[in-house]
Amino acid sequence: MYISQNFSIFALEIKNNTTMSKKKEQVEITKVIFRKYKDGEVIALMPEEEWCDGCVTSYLHIGQHAGADYNKVMRDTKPATIDEYASLYNELKRVGYLHLQVIQRRPRKG
Repeated sequence: MYISQNFSIFALEIKNNTTMSKKKEQVEITKVIFRKYKDGEVIALMPEEEWCDGCVTSYLHIGQHAGADYNKVMRDTKPATIDEYASLYNELKRVGYLHLQVIQRRPRKG
């Protein structure tokens, strides 16, 4: 499958959790969590991008960017598989999120 190959290639390029080096320039990586609601809708959460009032940035096919309550979304959804989130992943790339790192949960604050 094409998207799986891209993930494998991209994973090899990642140098650490926050940046990646490419031709001597540092590029910010956006951490993203893909979750699926019971109705099948997939949501992308960007846990390190605050939206407002404690919400994080989220993205959906319909509605696109919005704020989301991280804890509520995590309670109300289950992890999306690569096949389930592939089209949303590709849409995020098309709208400008060029360097995505797919994670399962928000990193703990130390």
